[in-house]
Amino acid sequence: MAQKTELPVSTTKEEPAWKQRAVERSTRAAKIRAEQRVVQFLDAAQAIIAEKGSLDLTVQEVVDRSRQSLRSFYQHFSGKHELLLALFENALSESAEEIRAATETEPDPVGQLQIAVRLLFEQSHTDQARQRRPLFTDFAPQLLVSHPAEVRVAHAPLLTLITEMMTRAAEAGQLRTGLRPRRAAAMVMQTAMFLSQSNGVAASENAHPITVDEAWEFCFSGFAGPGAVTGSATSQA
Repeated sequence: MAQKTELPVSTTKEEPAWKQRAVERSTRAAKIRAEQRVVQFLDAAQAIIAEKGSLDLTVQEVVDRSRQSLRSFYQHFSGKHELLLALFENALSESAEEIRAATETEPDPVGQLQIAVRLLFEQSHTDQARQRRPLFTDFAPQLLVSHPAEVRVAHAPLLTLITEMMTRAAEAGQLRTGLRPRRAAAMVMQTAMFLSQSNGVAASENAHPITVDEAWEFCFSGFAGPGAVTGSATSQA
């Protein structure tokens, strides 16, 4: 009768709890430092863009302004393009947060959409938007052609927020029959942003720029169903 050979039992040695805590603490500290360095680079780049009024900046200028090293920059960004993309994504994310906060007290879905369109449009007329304008008027169109996937990712927070509003409008019978909320949200978002961005390009004194009221009425007429009414008191405040 053949003897049964027992296979050795392999055991995985667990790291002591103190060592796991030390590693986690070290990783967390390194992450915080990395985030702080990234913010410094972004702030430096934003300041240079605001001063120049264009995207004509170099990596070295950003490094010098941030008072960090070139080595540190390339640890976080592959180059100028990725830095500008980070600024672009950050600007759109901030826009979504501003709109969400502004619409929290508006109960009517169409009222929420009106606030969203107005804010998207008017952002190009604020001091903060003027600092970001080259990102939208110069960088965004280039990015749309060369890196469409990155554009979709950057616009995701805004699109998600406006889709939520469109969905509530559809549930309330305020959306035109057959119009899908997400597609309607994409069209409204792109229309409002394009109109506001293009308004800043004309230099002629005789030009008649499109107003925020015109932009809203145009968007409203495109998605509104029979149950929708524009111009709630809250949304006009």
